[in-house]
Amino acid sequence: MSNGGIIGPVNDPTPAAKTTIFTASGTFDTSPANTPGQVDYLVVAGGAGGSRGTGSGGGGAGGYRTSFPGGTKLTVSGSYPVTVGGGGAVAGSSSTQASNGSNSVFSTITSAGGGAGATQLGLLGNSGGSGGGSSSSSGSTGGAGNTPSTSPSQGNNGGNAGGNYGAGGGGGSSAVGANGSGANGGNGGAGTASSITGSSVTYAGGGGGSSNGGTSGTGGAGGGGRGGVDAGINAIGGTANTGGGAGGVEFNDASGVSNGGSGIVIIQEPAGTRAASGVWSLSDQYNYKKAGNWTS
Repeated sequence: MSNGGIIGPVNDPTPAAKTTIFTASGTFDTSPANTPGQVDYLVVAGGAGGSRGTGSGGGGAGGYRTSFPGGTKLTVSGSYPVTVGGGGAVAGSSSTQASNGSNSVFSTITSAGGGAGATQLGLLGNSGGSGGGSSSSSGSTGGAGNTPSTSPSQGNNGGNAGGNYGAGGGGGSSAVGANGSGANGGNGGAGTASSITGSSVTYAGGGGGSSNGGTSGTGGAGGGGRGGVDAGINAIGGTANTGGGAGGVEFNDASGVSNGGSGIVIIQEPAGTRAASGVWSLSDQYNYKKAGNWTS
């Protein structure tokens, strides 16, 4: 192939996968060189916000669904709307429940938003991609993960009550939320690491349960937020674009920052697009770009 007379090696383009990352809703356009073709995906929903009140459960992580590595790929052709689910809002007042996270969607793949944790006025954590943690009230239980029930596994249940102002942690994509223990809040369930982008990143960790007088639960690996403690330790929200659940909020925490982490959608096309390491003329670049065989 001509290099346009420029001094340098004459190299044919080499195959390179193309990865498209959505941190907000948008449109995915299949590369011309991959039409129709198959793609790997990672679809993580938004995590739940932090419920507020004495002994409030941690927020559940957003649902986690992926084909990478080694799962069933999606066949795609043309354009697809992509929805990146937002994190649930923190509860607005004492003894009220937070909002669930919102779903993330790509093609036929839907991941369910995380379930909010329970308050003392509500004995159950909400169900979701991963379930919200229990309140500290005796008999309170965490919400169920893995919804909708017709989907493959997306997450895990929230933890149960400790019985003495220790609330349960929110569920994560790879582990259940820990139960409260006495006055101590349960830790959020751990998320799942993925290297679909080429680097290992952990997503969808559950939020920690809050505590009135003990220690709060830590957030699960993968963006989960720490629970609050009545003695002046504020809850922490889920990390943006991880689907992490927020920490449970004690009633006197005025920080108002314990929202769930937004989700993310990542799509990897196979080595049908092209990359080159040599020196190319503008004409060659134009022709390969037009044919969908050039990546920068």
